[in-house]
Amino acid sequence: MWLRRNTARNRVHDAPTLKFACSSFKDVHSLLYDEADYPRSPSSPSIYHRNRSAKELLRSLSIPAAQEIRIRGAAAENSVVVYFTSLRVIRRTFDDCSAVRSILRSFRVPIDERDLAMGSRFMEELQRILGEPEKSLLTLPRVFTGGRYLGGPEEVRRLHESGELKKHLEGLPPAEPGTCGVCGGYGFVLCKECDGSHKCYYYRGKKGRFRSCTSCNENGLVRCPSCSCSPAQPT
Repeated sequence: MWLRRNTARNRVHDAPTLKFACSSFKDVHSLLYDEADYPRSPSSPSIYHRNRSAKELLRSLSIPAAQEIRIRGAAAENSVVVYFTSLRVIRRTFDDCSAVRSILRSFRVPIDERDLAMGSRFMEELQRILGEPEKSLLTLPRVFTGGRYLGGPEEVRRLHESGELKKHLEGLPPAEPGTCGVCGGYGFVLCKECDGSHKCYYYRGKKGRFRSCTSCNENGLVRCPSCSCSPAQPT
């Protein structure tokens, strides 16, 4: 009797175990499908790509009819105009400005670099051209080629990687080699009227007083007359 009971117990332990192809019981329903009929969920993009796509969409919507925006003037039509900032307050913006300027300089074409950190007039000028009253919505850099609006950093990188940027720069005259001997490549010089102080002393009757210089910007600087272009006008 004892031997018979022990044999039955051994048979239970020697029975083959069931093996499931699924890793957990929540996937048991997959056993009902063949491999070809198994429903597959579409692959969703990563959070990084979704965030990048959203930023590109917002940037494109912030400026309607971007391809129709133009700036007048012979100087702007014969060069590349870049609105950027040299401030390092926002690291991402500074890196984008540096990358775009490096890409454009590699083509050896005339570049009119307008640093918004050197004067508030450039910010007002860019707002007037793009028709954007809010400064916080203006991202930098912004590039114009031949007087036509090209885009921001993402557009310049995409055109450069696809080889289309070279076509946009065709027809521009070659840039003069070397660095400007007047401003050293900075594009600005000290105002001769106030010697860079942005204040002029004048007499009114018997008393004298200071007034703001009207020949320079708030930093006491003027565009270099040797290498700078005239201000752009929107169309």
